[in-house]
This record gives sequence, structure tokens and C-alpha cells, in this order.
Amino acid sequence: MTTEMTRTTCRILLLPILMISVGVLVKGYADIGDGFSAGVIASLGIILQGVAFGAEEFDRLPLVRYAPLATFAGLFLALAVAFLPVVSGDPIFLHHPVAGDSATHFGALEFITPVLFDIGVFLIVIGFCVGSIGAVARETVRRERDRGAQAETRRGSPGAPAERGDRR
Repeated sequence: MTTEMTRTTCRILLLPILMISVGVLVKGYADIGDGFSAGVIASLGIILQGVAFGAEEFDRLPLVRYAPLATFAGLFLALAVAFLPVVSGDPIFLHHPVAGDSATHFGALEFITPVLFDIGVFLIVIGFCVGSIGAVARETVRRERDRGAQAETRRGSPGAPAERGDRR
């Protein structure tokens, strides 16, 4: 059980953590950083919500419910970037656009194949980390419910002793 202050702090921290992870993803080609690191940072921000709110509330988050979809979308994007050049007879992982050609821009970000590959890795890491922690949390809750149900069954059965001291 966590306090309201902890939950509020975690809510406030989620957006800045996600913004930092996107910054690490985008800055990866100008300085140190990449899709894997950005994915880990974003995953930690999302998992922090699970620690603060508990497993049931964690499963209700859209970022957690769609984690498997993010994994498959990232895998599809990374494999497409890697293997689409092979379809046209070029070598695997060919850099597009080639040197001297202009790239598609979104603000200051150039959409070149390494950036798209890193976005795929980013999605894979987020989906795997959040999905794995979510699965462990769901299993833990399920086992706790089963234990509680078993204890309730033992207490409610007619021939079972109510307490340890009642054995004769």
C-alpha cells in the first residue's frame, strides 16, 4: 500500500520521464544515446506507476494493455528497416537515403533508416519490459487470491479446525 503523496508524485513524474526517453531516442545520432536506452528509461517510468498504484491499477493503464502490441510493432519496424532493401536487391541494412540525397525531416529530426530502426528497438524494449513486469504482477495477484480462497475454504469447511489450538 502506498500513500497518496507517492501516487501523486509518480503521476507527476511520468510525463517528464517519457519526454526524457524521447529526447534520448532523438539525440542518439548527435551524441550518446539510442533506442535501447530510451526504451529502458520509458519502461522504468511506466513500471514506477505499477509500484505506486498496485497490480490491478497497473493493468488498467493503456501503456500496459498495449505493451504486446508495441513489441510486435517495434519488431515489424526493425525487421522492415533491415530486410526491405533485400527485396530490391540491395544489401541488408542499407542506409537510406544514400549520402548526398536529402532525407525526410520532422523538425530537426531526419528520418533515416538508423532512426527508424532505433524507434523499432525502442518499442520492442518498452513492450518487453512493461509486458514482463505486468505478467509477473498479474501472476502474483492471482496467487495471492488463490491463497486467500484456500484459507477461506479451510476456515469454512465443517470438519476443519478453526484455529491451531482447537485440535484434539
